[in-house]
Amino acid sequence: MQPVMTFSEKLEIDSKETGIFSENPAPLIAKAFGITDTGKVRAANEDQFLIAELSKAMRVWQTSLTEPMLQHGEERAHVFLVADGMGGHKAGERASALVVLAIEQFMLNTFKWFFEADNAGAQRVLVQFQSALREADVQIVEESQADPALSGMGTTVTMAFHLGRQVCILHVGGSRAYLHRDEALHQLTEDHTLTAEMRRSGSLGPDQVLPEQFRHVITNVVGGNELGVKVEAWAFEVHPGDRLLLCSDGLTETVTNEEIARILNVEPAPEAAATLLLGAANAGPAADNITAVVVRFDLPE
Repeated sequence: MQPVMTFSEKLEIDSKETGIFSENPAPLIAKAFGITDTGKVRAANEDQFLIAELSKAMRVWQTSLTEPMLQHGEERAHVFLVADGMGGHKAGERASALVVLAIEQFMLNTFKWFFEADNAGAQRVLVQFQSALREADVQIVEESQADPALSGMGTTVTMAFHLGRQVCILHVGGSRAYLHRDEALHQLTEDHTLTAEMRRSGSLGPDQVLPEQFRHVITNVVGGNELGVKVEAWAFEVHPGDRLLLCSDGLTETVTNEEIARILNVEPAPEAAATLLLGAANAGPAADNITAVVVRFDLPE
């Protein structure tokens, strides 16, 4: 029997076979909106999100021409990130904030993103971001060991980098990335949780549930009690009209995939879709913090 191919594997293979710009070389523009909420039970919000644009810039010191002193190139890249922190009082909030700040500093001071938006370029991006997340893992573990109040703090990270038509996905933990294409919703990432790993191994049936104290155990985090994070990483090509959803499990534990797909089908705009997703989560139990980042890819107008 042939093994079942995940949707992420199929996307990756399709991108390699067809070529990044196989039909239309025009890069896609991205429009995005993020929203976060404490939910109805938690006292604090330990989720963080980031939507950022990178551009080539030139600051002119002196010139004989009449022109702007600060000029920007046409090429744009984007980073989208959701982090769900965990730990004791204030520890989860601190861990998720640290990973966002680490990625921001990495992009400002280390990241080399001026390259062709092809498969080879995407692989270089993945290697760089994997390295950045491993460095963030060291930073969070060291800080948690230095302060007893932050002991064991860690965070999930689900992020996407977009350039041209290429999207790179990097993922750690129990948050998720989805692709919405042709009115169908596809989960791109695997949950790094005890429940999901037991189901993948066959030791837990699809209808079985673990006891409450084990149900939400995260098996792979940035930070935590010891060094060593495994970063799920791969790349694929986006099409005009595609939507990308990054979200914490406060959304997916309350709102079904079917309802998420329905909302994305009726609301093409990122802000309206993200707002509806948050409302749907808060209409249910919403025991955890809720964060959603919705990105839409289109041809330039």
